[in-house]
Amino acid sequence: MDNIWDSFFVKKSTKVGILSLVGGIGVLAGIMRVSQARDVSVRVDRWLTLQQLNGEVTYWKNSRSRPARSGDRLQAVGDGASTGRNSSASLQIDLGIGQVNLAEQTRVNMQELRSTPNGGKVTRLNVSRGRVQVRVRPFNNPDSQLEIDTPAGVAGVRGTQFGVNVQQSGRMSIATNQGSVASSAQGKSVLVNSGFQNFTIPGEPPSDPVPLSNDTSLDYQFVKRLENRVRRLRLEGRVDPVNIVLVDEIEQNIDRNGRFNVELDANSFPQVRVTVLTPLGLRQDYALAFQ
Repeated sequence: MDNIWDSFFVKKSTKVGILSLVGGIGVLAGIMRVSQARDVSVRVDRWLTLQQLNGEVTYWKNSRSRPARSGDRLQAVGDGASTGRNSSASLQIDLGIGQVNLAEQTRVNMQELRSTPNGGKVTRLNVSRGRVQVRVRPFNNPDSQLEIDTPAGVAGVRGTQFGVNVQQSGRMSIATNQGSVASSAQGKSVLVNSGFQNFTIPGEPPSDPVPLSNDTSLDYQFVKRLENRVRRLRLEGRVDPVNIVLVDEIEQNIDRNGRFNVELDANSFPQVRVTVLTPLGLRQDYALAFQ
């Protein structure tokens, strides 16, 4: 196993966290109000800076792209960054608020970046695919917010360490390492506290949080059959449903129970490469041989 975010997460840390529990129900209600009524505005005196570039990293501005350079800034709505295979980058939030680490094959765009009249800092990012790990210091100003928007829902942060997986189906998975995260979708918001995880399927409310596992285990079997005198081979597997699964570097759709299946070439007696990725950045590679 190789945890690519060792410098940001302590050993055995798990799960996605978004929201400090200070204020309890009142804080959660405030986040729900913010999520329901948000003005897209940008202040030019705020920015996110690209750093720690590794591999293929692309910088997006005004619908145009180019290879990213260390120090590139995301300042306006639509500015973004994406990573290729075996690539990564870090977005440093201005004023030392925190950082967002982009894993491989991840796309992030700026949605909102502004300061409130009383000095609060509002940062809203869209993650359309891939994985991010976030470390944010506790906010002293009650108006400060950091939100991660995904196709399935919103993760709202007020000082925490957490990770988010966005699967190709749009499913959002959250694992909280420290603090607490508000996972919101379809008019419902639940707290994912430190040491817990959950997922949200597009069009559905967030699932109930469960204890964080940060588990890359893979259960699998090869199923061989004959159809119209043609040999068929299928890989059937199961992982923690918050994880992302790659088979020969191609992401697979997994159901709400973590199950997936892949049709293979039965005539080549293949060795299949399977990669399991947790929201907190833990990775496990498997080489499965059919015999």
